[in-house]
Amino acid sequence: MVNLAIPYNYTASPSSFSGTPHLTINREATIELDSKNAFEGPEKLLEVWFSASPDALPGTTANNGLKAVPAELWKEMLDLVNCKVLSVIESEHVDAYLLSESSMFVFPHKLILKTCGTTTLLCGLPRMLEIAALSAGFPHVIANPLKGIPAAATPYRVFYSRKNFLYPDKQHGPHRSWRDEVRTLDRMFLGGSAYMIGKMNGEHWYLYLTSPGTVLTPPATPTSQTSEVVETDIRFLHFPSGCATDMSTADGCGEDETLELLMTDLDERNAKQFYLDHASAVAEGQYFDEAHRALQSARDSLGEINGNKTQSSDEEVDVFSNTSSDGGDLLSSHNEPTFPEEMTTEGHALGTVVSESSGLSEVYPISQYPDARIDAYLFTPCGFSANGVVPAQSRSDNSSSVHYFTVHVTPEPHCSYASFETNVPSRQSGRETAEVIEQVVNIFKPGRFSVTLFEAKPDIGDTGLSAQNEFMREMKNATKRSSRMEAIKGYRRVDRIVHDLDGYDLVFRYYERYDWKGGAPRIGEIGF
Repeated sequence: MVNLAIPYNYTASPSSFSGTPHLTINREATIELDSKNAFEGPEKLLEVWFSASPDALPGTTANNGLKAVPAELWKEMLDLVNCKVLSVIESEHVDAYLLSESSMFVFPHKLILKTCGTTTLLCGLPRMLEIAALSAGFPHVIANPLKGIPAAATPYRVFYSRKNFLYPDKQHGPHRSWRDEVRTLDRMFLGGSAYMIGKMNGEHWYLYLTSPGTVLTPPATPTSQTSEVVETDIRFLHFPSGCATDMSTADGCGEDETLELLMTDLDERNAKQFYLDHASAVAEGQYFDEAHRALQSARDSLGEINGNKTQSSDEEVDVFSNTSSDGGDLLSSHNEPTFPEEMTTEGHALGTVVSESSGLSEVYPISQYPDARIDAYLFTPCGFSANGVVPAQSRSDNSSSVHYFTVHVTPEPHCSYASFETNVPSRQSGRETAEVIEQVVNIFKPGRFSVTLFEAKPDIGDTGLSAQNEFMREMKNATKRSSRMEAIKGYRRVDRIVHDLDGYDLVFRYYERYDWKGGAPRIGEIGF
């Protein structure tokens, strides 16, 4: 018998509904969904923390914080962003929303929203703060009732970032330029800091963040509405490679780290994996191979049974007779398997096929993470998105240690782009960050890519001798791991920028493939 079940680590399988993360699919949102106009691959990424950790929720909030908010309210907020929910992995510690344009992750204490194309992500931020205040119970202030926003929760921290756009002139609302985005954020938060990291006339990355204990900008009065807003200065960062020690990959730095790969100019042969026609052909080949192997196995088994009967009797057996006793009917045309329709159209079924065949499912393999769940979707005529929820291998020390990864692919040659983001700590995966990067890069073989790595700074408050020794050990390990990041197989590291942020170390790196002959980067957006 042919096993047509989706692997159990994929969220559409029945085993996912038994005490493990499970999937809810929005069938209406997937009708006539088409990716051919989603040409702007580089995403806008917003991360809003309402408390420092799930264990530090204010007393006014529900026990599960933001996860207490009904999904319908998040969908209303996403309408302002111009994207739809395709499906949701629901788990105890995080809900992972797969969107028509990228992803959203809802933890008890924070929300991560990542959207591509011409979405208007920042337009959903006021509604997000309102929902956190009124539906999750986070401390809040009166916002702007005249504009229909009665309350706004006070965030603990806010992070907003993105790569330079390929087609900035196609963006809408506050996303037409980085300066407009900074102005929008400044109108909401006091004391934010804006950065441009990288070359103004080359690949670069933008970041806006607030310090712990974010203060909301007071609502405008009739007088102040006409006055000039004081804008945050944009800082340009391009430090020499040797001017700082790379602590972002040190051991013992805690488990708050985020790795993001932003890849462009994908190898066209590798990019074909993310086209519907190619994926359907792969699925068809796998399906019929498995079906024929199963049918042949059944026939062989029946042959053995008949052979045993022959040995116990002197009767002759006509091996060419077409009877049910010899299993001939099993391989007749009447038993030819029918290829499932869901393997010829966009959706989660082909998304699962692509995740398996491309090797993405092996970045955090089921053998190492048996409770991990993946939600993947393949678009028409091409394009791919996937979310993963990855529980810690051992939860004895931290029951809420659940992490995520997300992948998004725009494979068209004129605008090819892929992103990979994860907060699975390197100590948990048992591999160096460089190994994860090489595995992902090998799937896409981009002509060039950028890496950003955020990691919480180590706690060195203890000034004792043992603490000092531990800190020195971390410094040595950091130097070693930093050296490993300089040697990504097949690529030349062009830029390395290290920055000391409030509570975090940030390292930005930019690479180009040694045999890349595609010319200068397609900047699209120059400077700010």
